[in-house]
Amino acid sequence: MRARRSLVDLSDLTVPEIYALFDRAEAFEAADPGRLLSGTSCVNLFFEQSTRTFTSFNLAELRLGANVVNLWPKDMSLATKGETIEDTAATLSAMGVNVVVVRHSKPGFPNLIMSAFEGHVINAGDGAHAHPTQGLLDLFTIRREFGRIEGLRVALIGDIVHSRVANSTVNGLLQLGAEVVLVGPEVLLPASYSRDGVEIERDFERMLPEVDVVILLRIQRERFNAETMSDADFIAGYQLNAARLPKLKPGAIVMHPGPYNRGMELDDAVTEFTGWRYARQVHNGVYVRMAVLDFLVNGAA
Repeated sequence: MRARRSLVDLSDLTVPEIYALFDRAEAFEAADPGRLLSGTSCVNLFFEQSTRTFTSFNLAELRLGANVVNLWPKDMSLATKGETIEDTAATLSAMGVNVVVVRHSKPGFPNLIMSAFEGHVINAGDGAHAHPTQGLLDLFTIRREFGRIEGLRVALIGDIVHSRVANSTVNGLLQLGAEVVLVGPEVLLPASYSRDGVEIERDFERMLPEVDVVILLRIQRERFNAETMSDADFIAGYQLNAARLPKLKPGAIVMHPGPYNRGMELDDAVTEFTGWRYARQVHNGVYVRMAVLDFLVNGAA
């Protein structure tokens, strides 16, 4: 049985552990923690393109003093020589690699690595399944803004069905006691997504005055099997823009996991809104990922 912990989704963490990670991230931001991962080898294995997550993990690993290797699928034996991902994982273990951070379009892909790798695996996004560190940094950002998560009302807007971010963030919000509203058309938000603690709403404007946090999501057309709705229909029903911003609850904030599409889920007025927290999310992501790496490698102490 594998003794070393990994992070595939937020369900791998208890509520006390999530709060301990928040405290650790705040401490790392306040003061350089030093080379806590000195002698640790981290491999970043990204099968999908990434700017924020890839760079954030690299910075987190380097700031903690780790040895960092970035592998690209086109350069790997599994792409050209018939090697399986399990073979690759076993090879990395034999080389003494301690941490693999992986992103892949296939849900469950990190588990294939875990089956043959003796170190820690961190899921940096697997298909539409999960993105736990994005969920953590979203939760961390909300908590720093309001001083709490319990009792807040949080809405996620847009392409829920294709969003790994939505899955992880919703699970985390429920773990920490928030109320969740999912907002979108039926084609992007099936009614089956309703569950205890999760409300489905089709009327974007009716919901705006009722929530403390709005999290906008990108339309992920690269995951569509067929056209679901026109851009014009989505914009008319679900874009946050200059006309809708005044309907927000006073003190509400707007977030986005990125990349965001100006003219689709938001317009320029949102990026100029005083409650826009995208840059804060990106900033927080480095420290949250530092905290996750330190927690997995060095333990809870």
